[in-house]
Amino acid sequence: MSPLKKFFLMVIILTFVVSIGRIKNIVFAEYTVDGESMQPTLPEGEHFSINKWSYKFQDMDRFDIVVFQLPKEKDILVKRVIGLPGDEIEYKNDQLYVNGEKRKESFLPKEKSEGFNSPLTGDFTLEEVTGEKTVPDDCIFVIGDNRLNSRDSRHFGFVKMEDVVGKVNPS
Repeated sequence: MSPLKKFFLMVIILTFVVSIGRIKNIVFAEYTVDGESMQPTLPEGEHFSINKWSYKFQDMDRFDIVVFQLPKEKDILVKRVIGLPGDEIEYKNDQLYVNGEKRKESFLPKEKSEGFNSPLTGDFTLEEVTGEKTVPDDCIFVIGDNRLNSRDSRHFGFVKMEDVVGKVNPS
């Protein structure tokens, strides 16, 4: 093979490799957990990636973990979906109720209240923290797994679906 053909072959291979790398960055996003709000599920410093193209709002289920960015904030947040559009949310005696039905949160530590004189999540209704009786059609309500150390929908309100980057797939 002539040196010119070798050169062009190398350029083609290099272009292909660079293109694949760029496509990967368009389709996948990589993140590192910064903070303790999702412990023990996602410890601080843990790395994960999400597929930005395969995510669809219709695919979202309660208790999925999602990555999102609030408007006017630079930080990317990761939290657990507690409320879906149309849901009424209430915490009573440290227990989640969705549309009046008691729901188990198996991802929370079994000894969640041990060592504390107060409930892990605290009592509230959706209306008390957001002013709305139900989660709006284009929004979700999210809470971190480390309830005592999480800035979430109890503080900043609903997350609009257009602000969700993607869903964290279990590893």
